[in-house]
Amino acid sequence: MKRMSDKKGRCVFISGMGVGSGYPVRVETMLKVPLYNLEEVVSKVRELEREGCELLRVAFPSLELKEQLQCLIKSTNIPIMADIHFDPNLALSAIEAGCPSVRINPGNMKNKKALREIVSAAKERGVVIRIGANGGSLASSFYERAQGDQAKALVLAVEEQIKLMWDEGFEDLIISAKATSINATLKANILLKQRYPYPLHIGITEAGPGVHGVTKSSVGIALMLSQGIGDTIRVSLTDSSVKEIKVGQEILQALGIRRFRADLVSCPTCGRKRIDVQTLVKAIEPVLDKFPKDWTIAVMGCEVNGPKEASSANLGVAGTLSGVVFFQHGKIVGKCSVEDIETYVKTLIKHL
Repeated sequence: MKRMSDKKGRCVFISGMGVGSGYPVRVETMLKVPLYNLEEVVSKVRELEREGCELLRVAFPSLELKEQLQCLIKSTNIPIMADIHFDPNLALSAIEAGCPSVRINPGNMKNKKALREIVSAAKERGVVIRIGANGGSLASSFYERAQGDQAKALVLAVEEQIKLMWDEGFEDLIISAKATSINATLKANILLKQRYPYPLHIGITEAGPGVHGVTKSSVGIALMLSQGIGDTIRVSLTDSSVKEIKVGQEILQALGIRRFRADLVSCPTCGRKRIDVQTLVKAIEPVLDKFPKDWTIAVMGCEVNGPKEASSANLGVAGTLSGVVFFQHGKIVGKCSVEDIETYVKTLIKHL
């Protein structure tokens, strides 16, 4: 594969939303309820809309679900991507249903004639295709050619379908190579980034539950983003889609790539604490979205980590012997008792 296309980064548009060069890194997730339960689907989608989901991948395993897919597409402003495996007819049906993007898996979609039909339909309707290789579903032939190197096998799988797309003159592509191994995923995406200009979807697949899943996803995604790799991200957790969106947004905000809400800084506490910091944080978190999103809110347990250490905070609160003190950019602006914290914060918000 010698062709390097245009080495300048490309972008694609899914329902008018830009992905790739010149656009923000998008946070996406996958619908975790079956399409046939349309009432629950719509309810979950409404939650995701409120959380700021920017792209929603939806499993489309049966032609019988075409009507439900159409209803979903019409019911939300979130761009939808149909997730297709094994049967090329499912991709054609999703495109006919009005889906603006489809994901095909090179591990189980190898019929070249059928793939050409998908490309033709995508061209006709302006549909974006994501080539999404996954370490768990790669054909053994890719591993053989890569001499057992999973990262190289992932790249070979993606490249095989890129070439087919080139043969058909199609380049409205997003590419993706994911595995449960952080190292293999990182290596594969470095290679793809070096070779192709297409937007990259990144993540660590099957990262797991709880702290383990959040940590593994965060480390892997941050490693790639810190090297300029990644145009859309998904945090793949054994948890709700809403949790995936929240963690994805926090990763981007922690890296300074995007800002979704005010930043909350709080001390880990120690034996000097004058106040229960966890209780105070729980009082602040529900109203965090009420503050300007470029603000930093600091919650400190005592005078050591109070106004001086959090002097850059737009608004801070620290425990004292007699209650709490509020400060802005290191300057004390108010005091109150622990019992009056919520009332005081609400008053401050009203005067922003």
